[in-house]
Amino acid sequence: MDQQLKSAAARLLIEAYATGKPIAPLTGTHDDLGVEDAYAIQLLQVEQWLASGRTVKGHKVGLTSAAMQRMLGVHEPDYGHLLDNFFFLEHAPIPLDRFLQPRIEPEVAFVLKHPLRGPGVTVQEAIAAVDFVLPALEIVDSRIADWKIGLADTIADNASSGALVLGSTPTPLSEVDLRLAGAVMTRNGAVVGTGAGGAVLGSPLTSLVWLANTVGARGVTLEAGHVVLPGSVCAMVPVDPGDTFTATFAGLGSVTARFAGSREDTR
Repeated sequence: MDQQLKSAAARLLIEAYATGKPIAPLTGTHDDLGVEDAYAIQLLQVEQWLASGRTVKGHKVGLTSAAMQRMLGVHEPDYGHLLDNFFFLEHAPIPLDRFLQPRIEPEVAFVLKHPLRGPGVTVQEAIAAVDFVLPALEIVDSRIADWKIGLADTIADNASSGALVLGSTPTPLSEVDLRLAGAVMTRNGAVVGTGAGGAVLGSPLTSLVWLANTVGARGVTLEAGHVVLPGSVCAMVPVDPGDTFTATFAGLGSVTARFAGSREDTR
């Protein structure tokens, strides 16, 4: 896929953010769109955001569940960038006009105290680089119409990133076994999802190691202070106006995301 086509695809995705109108799957238009092309399209958007004054505050890992990998016919995750304007505070109303097709999922967020640069990062090195973990809710979104995504579509679309809400109870890794940490997600008080950290590649730490080594091979370092979302512990759930979601993790506390009652109401 030549540079002109990559630039055109990046522009389409950027325009979807601005107009609120999703686009047709890129894979339906470009038969030769591969994984490396898709990451190049993602980076073209990141470069534009950085040029406009945004900063990268971390990364997210997607496609960590066996079900999602089977659905897209892949055998490894993907990743996207978390920008500074992706972060929303707990309980503050989140404006729905920010998103096109929002869905939400519970995750355990890593906050780094030391940089991680692969390739070659081990589990021990990843553990040593983590400052603490937090309960988190990731708002995933797609600029691709009707979520009809292939692997290259979601990668090009910044791994279907939308936003995130972090909890306020930091926990050292030594105080919790992330593989066994169970989670319950409620929507307006009703349970809509359950899971445990082992759903994320066997352990969220495996996801962190994968990310450090994968971006490291592309010359990227996971920086101190950055947030890493390693993947969801259960299936994502659609978001409607006025919804309130809470994810409660055993040993980690809870986090709540509250959405505005309409796409215009952010009070």
